[in-house]
Amino acid sequence: MEESKKHIFILSGQSNMAGRGGVIRTHDHHHHHHHPTHHWDGIVPPECSSCPSIHRLSAALRWEPAHEPLHTDIDTKKTCGVGPGMSFANAVRRRVESPLGLVPCAVGGTAIKEWARGEELYENMVKRSKESVKEDDKSEIKALLWYQGESDTSSEEDAEAYKVNMENLIHNVRQDLNLPSLPIIQVAIGSGSEYMEKVREAQKAIDISNVICVDAKGLQLKEDNLHLTTEAQVQLGQMLAHAYLTHFHPS
Repeated sequence: MEESKKHIFILSGQSNMAGRGGVIRTHDHHHHHHHPTHHWDGIVPPECSSCPSIHRLSAALRWEPAHEPLHTDIDTKKTCGVGPGMSFANAVRRRVESPLGLVPCAVGGTAIKEWARGEELYENMVKRSKESVKEDDKSEIKALLWYQGESDTSSEEDAEAYKVNMENLIHNVRQDLNLPSLPIIQVAIGSGSEYMEKVREAQKAIDISNVICVDAKGLQLKEDNLHLTTEAQVQLGQMLAHAYLTHFHPS
């Protein structure tokens, strides 16, 4: 029997894609400088558990079994926890026979202009994506999942520019991966600063073929009012999977 192709999904954006679910702030009183440190509580809901057919591309560009936190060697300046990626993969896995490959690329605190073509974050995402299909008879990029925009909500100028910047990102990544109709599922942000609604409007107004939007508004936030809880990330992963399967996976 012919081995089925690995279905590859690029996970990108900022901290809520990288995952802060279960990341707890701990004050360490042994140090003179009372910098808060963070650690992940290590709780992995069953929906996010590992599975032999789900892999991830490491920072060193090697395939390895995927497990939480998916972005631990990618978003290295912060403590990573649960994001939507494993929940998404497990939900897709129930309907798709093929093995799945996740390509984590998200970095916390990044604004859309840092994802412009030529910028390090963008070029690294493209490089990792290309690497994931270099034996391309065996694998295929199925979608880009994008959750970013909170960092563009504190200035009106950034919020105003968001739509054009996101449209450029979509065109650039499709061109650079030579996938002109690559499915893109963006998450409309559910947290942010003063101009959050403007960024959300921009996200929902993008009208490009094979670009759809799921909405994070109303999902439970941590005490910081910015990051999704573990449970919210489980839900978001399932929402993303439902969107993917409904729109892009012929049954």
